[in-house]
Amino acid sequence: MINFKEDGQFYIIYYKNRIILKTEQSKPMIMLGKGTATYKMNRGSFKIKEKALKDKYYYQSHQLNNSDYLSVKLVGSNNYRAELEFKVKENRLHIKAITPTSDYNRLYLKLWSQQEERIYGCGEQFVKFNLKGEKVKIWVSEHITFSSIIDKAVRKKLKLASKIKKFEKYATYMAQPTFVTSNKVFAHLDTQDYSAFDFSDPDYIGIEVGGIPEQLIIAVEDDYEKLLVNLTDLLGRQPELPEWIYNGLILAVQGGTALCSKKAAAMKKAGLKIAGIWSQDWSGQKVTAFGKQVFWDWSWDQELYPGLDQQIKEWGKDNIAFLGYINPFLATDGNLYQEASAQGYLVKNRAGGDYIVKVTTFPAAMIDLTNPAACRWIKSVIKQNMIKLGLKGWMADFGEYLPTDAVLYSGENAAHLHNQWPVLWAKVNREAIDEAEQIGEIVFFTRAGFTGTSKYSPLMWNGDQHVDWSRDYGIGSVINSQLSLSVCGLGLSHSDIGGYTTWGALKRNKELLLRWTEIAAFSPVMRLHEGNRPESNWQFDDDQETIDHIIRFTNIYTQLKPYIQAAVKVNSEQGIPVIKPLFFYYEQAECYDLDDSYLLGRDLLVSPVLTEGKNEKRVILPDDDWVHLWTGKNYNKGEYTIQAPIGQPPVFYRLGSEWQELFASIK
Repeated sequence: MINFKEDGQFYIIYYKNRIILKTEQSKPMIMLGKGTATYKMNRGSFKIKEKALKDKYYYQSHQLNNSDYLSVKLVGSNNYRAELEFKVKENRLHIKAITPTSDYNRLYLKLWSQQEERIYGCGEQFVKFNLKGEKVKIWVSEHITFSSIIDKAVRKKLKLASKIKKFEKYATYMAQPTFVTSNKVFAHLDTQDYSAFDFSDPDYIGIEVGGIPEQLIIAVEDDYEKLLVNLTDLLGRQPELPEWIYNGLILAVQGGTALCSKKAAAMKKAGLKIAGIWSQDWSGQKVTAFGKQVFWDWSWDQELYPGLDQQIKEWGKDNIAFLGYINPFLATDGNLYQEASAQGYLVKNRAGGDYIVKVTTFPAAMIDLTNPAACRWIKSVIKQNMIKLGLKGWMADFGEYLPTDAVLYSGENAAHLHNQWPVLWAKVNREAIDEAEQIGEIVFFTRAGFTGTSKYSPLMWNGDQHVDWSRDYGIGSVINSQLSLSVCGLGLSHSDIGGYTTWGALKRNKELLLRWTEIAAFSPVMRLHEGNRPESNWQFDDDQETIDHIIRFTNIYTQLKPYIQAAVKVNSEQGIPVIKPLFFYYEQAECYDLDDSYLLGRDLLVSPVLTEGKNEKRVILPDDDWVHLWTGKNYNKGEYTIQAPIGQPPVFYRLGSEWQELFASIK
């Protein structure tokens, strides 16, 4: 399955008859380096500067055994010898760099790429789906910066067009050194260090690693289903969601027991099917310059939420779950901070004190997730203060903020562990539920992640998107982010209906909430968000038309319950994502470039309206027979302008689907 060939001026390495590495004899096969990096963090956003001396290594000789092992001997400009080792194991190619000295801490490698090849993944990408032509940094960070929030608000106030930055200027909450290509190949870099992929060269893929990786793992398959099965066999799969999730909308209400009860009762009376009530401020509320924020002290605020324990039981009788919020920080003015600090459970600074960071507008400390005692402690907080209270789910927020100069209990280098931090956080949440014997009953959802998140987090959400129509931060980023997660093995994700971030003139209008609701109805989970400034945003009960719209699309979502539930089961058992790109089954050139449409399961094609004021949309239908969900009109392969007034987003089902009767019943 491995083959080595000398062809003119090139050395070429093949795996399953695909070119993996193609190098000119006059150019190095790899470079090894000795480097240092400096990191500057501001509210979860990082500026990274690399400084490295690079040694070039050229082909010297090779040894090929039994077509599943290849060793390529290399000689460097300093006359050191190195080696590239290629082994086939478990239907994957493992590439390992064996360095001549332990002084090397940087690796640079070029893989071959076809000029027309498309590339996807690298974690969650918001601005583009096809990454060919771009440079991608693999470093867990805040996607949204304060400067971007202010810039958007100012531009909106001045009635200026939204400004899209260069791709490499954006960061992501969920970074993963994994990409999938249109040649049905995936490559996964086995490292947790900072890395970067350079897809800008039409003929090569450049890989830069801030360390010497364990290995680079490559798989080649005949179709995308097999490719994702292979990838998730390697990295792990998300479990199935609790059954109650599919029974309706997760209503977002904060402000206390009375207000939650009042709004839920009113919406239920109006006819809304409610799966849950999500109150992020169950632990208390801080009103800051940014808006209404949660008090980061993870215990029931009985003053704001009197009688919550009994009310949760009452909601439970109506099959309505109660959900809350937690993150790995502790507010310095909270009781849990005092307890954790006294026990030595917090991340330290170099002077030996608690490492205090400013996250939004207030200071907080971080639980040291490398300290087993600290992990046992925060799990006990989750079990005692949340699960025992009756919570059936929560947002497990953050994970991006570990400073690179922090001092950890384990003694590990914080820069080396930074990307792994959100995985440790997801693991803690998963173990707390497991220890409480509530797997399958309780769900949590995360925004930050890295390699390994798929093993622990049952559900991703797409972060703190702006309450606007923008491509990079608002509703326009939803599909990109979900598709890129799906090809990285995280096939279960959703977004805050209506977005979250409000600032100045940046406010949610009615049309945005209605259109976002339409997207959510054709996704694994429907969950609202009030936003950080609820009073500035259009809300679910602001007028009768909005209420009726939300009720109707919640009914559509619940009608689709057996179909979505079946797709989630397949994701859990095989790793085939619930939301997937059209090229997954339709290998047409135009499908490889689509980033405004997706398949929900196998048989529903969804192409939401993502532009304000539009009542029609250009839709590309792949080579199959399709039925328009709202009119029953039949369509074949082609490009169409579809009428799409509010309430009728372009949705099509596959003619002959085993679910056709269900789809035809939706109006």
